[in-house]
Amino acid sequence: MTPANSVALPKVIGHRGAAAYAPENTLESLRDAARRGAGWVEFDVKLTADGVPIVFHDDKLDRTTNGKGEVASINLERIRGLDAGLWFGPTFAGARVPILEEALRLVLIEGLGANIEIKPCPGREAETAERAVAEILRLWPVKRPPPLISSFKPASLAAAKTKAPHLPRALLLYEDGVPTWKRDAREQACAAVHCSEHNLTAAWAAEIRGAGYGLAAYTVNDGLRARQLTDIGVQCVITDAPDRIRAAL
Repeated sequence: MTPANSVALPKVIGHRGAAAYAPENTLESLRDAARRGAGWVEFDVKLTADGVPIVFHDDKLDRTTNGKGEVASINLERIRGLDAGLWFGPTFAGARVPILEEALRLVLIEGLGANIEIKPCPGREAETAERAVAEILRLWPVKRPPPLISSFKPASLAAAKTKAPHLPRALLLYEDGVPTWKRDAREQACAAVHCSEHNLTAAWAAEIRGAGYGLAAYTVNDGLRARQLTDIGVQCVITDAPDRIRAAL
């Protein structure tokens, strides 16, 4: 079997930039990943209350900013006034939550590939994908290899497929035995499947590769584990420490 679209997965992708060294999902983290030799970066996208795509992981602001509350209920102006770096360390005080446009422009300047995870707040699965893809179509040069769109949410992948069928897609999975993964990957014409390294077995890896999908594992920060995963068929390791994993592989 050959999936409807394909992607040349790199060996290593920097998770949320280089999250071991800089505050995740910030421009500072993306730059650090590039400095450490990551050819690709992964980052998350969700929407503010006023519908602007931002680079952010959690549904709430509390963990990675000095703000509080649900991202979906707060507009961009307020979010942009928050500090998204001090929680990680004083060196990063003043870092801001980027909008997707800023992240895309930086990735292009640095010559990076991108794995853009659609991380919608509840009930905004299709809307988040549609707005993120609109920005990608507006900003991404047609001559550059396209970014990879990934999500745990089939509805987000479906919306991305409808709006930009040429962009490769990846289904994110946390554990083996998800009964719908084959159906979801097939229906959304996914090029790859991304699995949690904690739950990825040799048998499951063989099943995914045997079905024709590219295979990535997240979030791998130990060099020995990265080598074990590549031995069972993992093509791409997503890591907070891209320099260490590149060296290990």
